[in-house]
Amino acid sequence: MRKEFLPFTRPNVTAEDVEAVTEVLTSGWITNGPVNSEFESAVAEYTGAAHAVALSSATAAMHLVLKVLKIGPGDEVITPSMTWVSIANMVELAGAKCVFVDVDRDTLLVTPEAIKAAITPRTKLIVPVHFAGAALDLDGIYAAAGEIPVVEDAAHALGTFYKGRHIGGKRNAIYSFHAIKNITCGEGGMFVTGSKELADAVRRWKFHGIGMDAFDRQNRGRSPQAEVLSPGFKYNVTDICAALGLSQFRRIRQINSRRRELAMLYRKLLKDVPELAPLADPSGYDFVHAWHLFVVRVVSDRISRDAFMAKLKEKNIGTGLHFRSVHSQKYYRDTYRIAPGTLPNTDFNGERICSLPLFPDMSPDDVRDVVAAAKEVFAGK
Repeated sequence: MRKEFLPFTRPNVTAEDVEAVTEVLTSGWITNGPVNSEFESAVAEYTGAAHAVALSSATAAMHLVLKVLKIGPGDEVITPSMTWVSIANMVELAGAKCVFVDVDRDTLLVTPEAIKAAITPRTKLIVPVHFAGAALDLDGIYAAAGEIPVVEDAAHALGTFYKGRHIGGKRNAIYSFHAIKNITCGEGGMFVTGSKELADAVRRWKFHGIGMDAFDRQNRGRSPQAEVLSPGFKYNVTDICAALGLSQFRRIRQINSRRRELAMLYRKLLKDVPELAPLADPSGYDFVHAWHLFVVRVVSDRISRDAFMAKLKEKNIGTGLHFRSVHSQKYYRDTYRIAPGTLPNTDFNGERICSLPLFPDMSPDDVRDVVAAAKEVFAGK
């Protein structure tokens, strides 16, 4: 058994990251300022987006998108149930309803066919999820959507490419920089879009409804008493957080390359562990995986997923659960009352999925320890 605990994930924070944050702390401008703007520009250039807006979280971005698109009572938003609850929560709080669609059994990605079948006259938005860092079939999804707006949930997918271009790009996407993501601000998110009108509206909503935030006002000659154009929220990112995110972003290729190496070693070693079934890659199109998560399904008849995770913890190995499906959570069970069998692939995976440790500071020996421990668990040791 390992002597030291191996967590499911750990942020990759370097001396350069600490220096970048320290520089902001001593600069005299620690809130929304020049580093924030630089971070937005860097992400926009990397993803191919015309506009990028930094926000306090990906959830905040989703909230503002719903506001800008005027989604409310009577409206429907199509999204998978196999995701984190933040999207569904924001839709519910807007007074609209989620239409949960099933995912592919082996990739956990929504398909164009499932989305098309769920569209009704009340559908006002589609939010597909690039799960674990794999790319959705975007051409198929946008074709199915037609004129209905699509906002890609790319919380797992900074560094994911589809047919040679970064996902989101000139369309609409939301990235997350939470502590467990490939790069982090501690907390933070980014909305990217090809629409200046949409970007400008999100910027107003994120900062009290004022047309320009403090940094923009100072550098564009705006009065500090700029007027509120409409009521808004306080969802801006501090330069302290942006400095950490920007510093980490500068090595996104290195970080994702390391994650990919570790994921490929997992795949190789797990061929000898039939009780664990890793997710499959989607087929039919070229893509580059960001490897935010390494997800397996526990398919043993002798031990449950929860028991497997507990046994690994006893062996000093942490795991994650991404995710308990939204429709299985108490509020959504009681409110939506989705009949058993409606989302069979989601239900199958929801009972079996488990995320194994994956982060850049891991070594190949750490991966071998995880696989060896899994073998011991299934052997009853």
